[in-house]
Amino acid sequence: MEHFGKYLIFLGSLVTRIESPRILFNRTIDEAILIGINSIFIVGIVSTFIGAVTCVQVSYNLTNALIPRSTIGFMVREMTILELAPTITSIVLAGKVGSNIASGLGTMQITEQVDALEVMGINSENYLVLPKIIAALFVFPMLVILAMFLSIAGGYIAGTLTNALTAQEYITGIRDAFVPYNILFALIKSVVFAFLISSISSFKGYNTSGGALEVGAASTAAVTNSVIAVLIADYVCAQLLL
Repeated sequence: MEHFGKYLIFLGSLVTRIESPRILFNRTIDEAILIGINSIFIVGIVSTFIGAVTCVQVSYNLTNALIPRSTIGFMVREMTILELAPTITSIVLAGKVGSNIASGLGTMQITEQVDALEVMGINSENYLVLPKIIAALFVFPMLVILAMFLSIAGGYIAGTLTNALTAQEYITGIRDAFVPYNILFALIKSVVFAFLISSISSFKGYNTSGGALEVGAASTAAVTNSVIAVLIADYVCAQLLL
């Protein structure tokens, strides 16, 4: 509870003594590039192979001749949109983005760069952390949409190459009984995950004290806590929104 209270106080300090909108906008764009653009490759690789593996495993277990093969495409689509794309992508980003945020802020803290900002009259939490959170809120849904597309495409490639089903059967399956709300649900989850990962990682990094070992410990704690928070939030969102 003590750490949770400090976390809430930390979030409150982000919106006090706000810097000029122009500075925050420029900082947010820089952070969006670091968080989003630099993560496209790893998100693309992970999501493509997750879709391919899902297609192959569903095909392996679908042995009943009475069930149409288009069901494979249907299941790949549902698993991708509802769970795999938002949750697995966020967990991957928690490892990449979360550790980067925590180690970066932790290094600035132990080298007294944060103190230098405070001496100059700048709200360091607002200047350093708020742009990271805003950028994450914008780029995470975009990365999740990319993951959805690539995962379904990966399933298509794997299914047709292994002759598990024809291209027409796969397309019929991904178009069958489509519910547009599922995409909205996935995007809502991605926004929640983005806030949790960016804020928890920033909190751990900003409150680092000591030396290089403490920076590594803060980075590890940021990833661990972010993943746990994502999994809890995943259950809560599913319970409330589905």
